[in-house]
Amino acid sequence: MAAPAAYGKEQVLNIIYTGSLQGELEPCGCSPKTDFGGLARLSGYIKENKKGLSPYLLVDAGNFSSEDTPQGRLKTETLLKAYGIIGYDAVAFGKREAVLPADFLLPVSHKYKIKVVADSPNYSRAVLKNINKLNIHLGTNPEGPEKGKINILLSDINVSDAKTIKGWDVIILSSEEILEEPVKTNSAIIVAGYPKGKKFGILTLHLDRTGKVTDFRHKWQPLGADIKEDKAIRQILNDYDSQVAGLLKKTEKPLTESAYLGTAKCAECHQPFVESWEKTKHAKAFSSLEHVGKSFDPECVICHTVGFAEGGFFSMEATPGLANVQCEVCHGTGRKHLSDFEKPLKPVTVYVCLKCHTNDRSPDFNYPSYLEKIKH
Repeated sequence: MAAPAAYGKEQVLNIIYTGSLQGELEPCGCSPKTDFGGLARLSGYIKENKKGLSPYLLVDAGNFSSEDTPQGRLKTETLLKAYGIIGYDAVAFGKREAVLPADFLLPVSHKYKIKVVADSPNYSRAVLKNINKLNIHLGTNPEGPEKGKINILLSDINVSDAKTIKGWDVIILSSEEILEEPVKTNSAIIVAGYPKGKKFGILTLHLDRTGKVTDFRHKWQPLGADIKEDKAIRQILNDYDSQVAGLLKKTEKPLTESAYLGTAKCAECHQPFVESWEKTKHAKAFSSLEHVGKSFDPECVICHTVGFAEGGFFSMEATPGLANVQCEVCHGTGRKHLSDFEKPLKPVTVYVCLKCHTNDRSPDFNYPSYLEKIKH
């Protein structure tokens, strides 16, 4: 625990923390039940409640970045840009960040003036903060707590390993584990960032006149649709969408002869089935993306079109006949069937549906009841 210091009176410090965002900029919006999280809501909440939260420390425990792909790098840069605007006091780099090359992360973190803590020669292993005369040491080295300070460790180790560490007042993890309540050891209070940022934690420390932690309180703040967004962060997310659209337009053009035929061809023999399909939500899947400005985002387009990234749908300009969730999404490509009608198409099983109807996107998915909605 923190050694004696001349703080003068009892104090309260709020630690606002995130961790393990895994590249999640905002919820996909596919279901109201999973519509939680997002940088614009996080920033909006802090701005609206700044007075009540103060004095506070804002930290990310790491594993925030996306994959090392062109779109993944755009996500990671967008996250760091947002962190800079929101005003994070420290951002740890964990295992996910270690995969990204330093010649990408280093200039980006410098550009947005991010106070990075990481076990790397490129970055500092600790950040020191002074809030209301409270000396705070934020570090990533488990063996490096400092005397006379409030020591906060940012790490992506698991909870069981964190329990063995001594000398720290608070340990904030980004291990993807869900800790609904803090774990209290003889040495530390252990908390973990909620995966994908669906909510953030507020750990309130009560400190005596010497700066020693005497008590604590904890709450989760959900980031639902009722949270007012920060317009500045929303603009950053809109810029990201525009950049992703640019990436899509630069990708390789569709094949001259696709394995996919589209419903127009299917209708030549299966007109009644196509007519009944046209009355389902599957037939309007792409317009739902256009409505929310995600019609150029590959992560969304793949589940709202036929054969995206597999020689099928490319864009509404190039391949409009392959938009929406059509016959071949569920039954398989039709070209071989067209050349030999005796060759059956693949059966529609629950596993076909689960490619897109994941728990995050479709928490109420039930194969028998959902099948009834699209029967044709």
